[in-house]
Amino acid sequence: MKAGNCAYKCPADLPAIIPVFPLPAALLLPRAEMPLNIFEPRYLAMIDAALCSSRVIGMIQPDEEAPSCARGPTLHRIGCAGRITSFAETGDGRYVITLTGIARFRIVDELQVETPFRQCRVTAVPYGVDFGRCACENLVDRDAVLASFRAYLDAHNLDTDWDSVDSASNETLVNALAMMAPFGTAEKQALLEAPDLKCRAETLVALTEMSLAQDLGSTSLQ
Repeated sequence: MKAGNCAYKCPADLPAIIPVFPLPAALLLPRAEMPLNIFEPRYLAMIDAALCSSRVIGMIQPDEEAPSCARGPTLHRIGCAGRITSFAETGDGRYVITLTGIARFRIVDELQVETPFRQCRVTAVPYGVDFGRCACENLVDRDAVLASFRAYLDAHNLDTDWDSVDSASNETLVNALAMMAPFGTAEKQALLEAPDLKCRAETLVALTEMSLAQDLGSTSLQ
């Protein structure tokens, strides 16, 4: 796959050491794009360092059930690496960037570093499938995904651009909905760790149906 001007064909193409950006309930997936507004000094420094090297950073979620460590919140072991494919300075001390997802990774260990941002040694070997074309796109139950999405929109009096939805591939649709869904950290992590697109779609539908059932239960108690 390509991210910007760089091709990533296999796990060996991903840098072995990358800076990581712990962000709760933020999900990046391979081939998807994530806009980010960077304003904390340590993460401004992280972007500066990434732009001077591989332009790759790792999006990862804090593990909210684990105690914090000396370097900050304990991290989940699995995240997704992304390449900075768009960058702009705002003039007021912020960066606005776009990350394009490359592949998921597993943390091997976290490095003891003097930089204000955290860095990890990672491996993408368990996720070699992320570097090629999606092999199970035709196995996705698109009707189920769209039905749950429509039910969510109706329950919250929302609308969407259905022309764009209808023209999206199964991978684009499922990954976009997974990234945009207003789920918590545990649910986002489950979507990230789904073995393939079919499983991610099934997880997305199940989580959406659970959310709708909880919303209905809360409404009935009022």
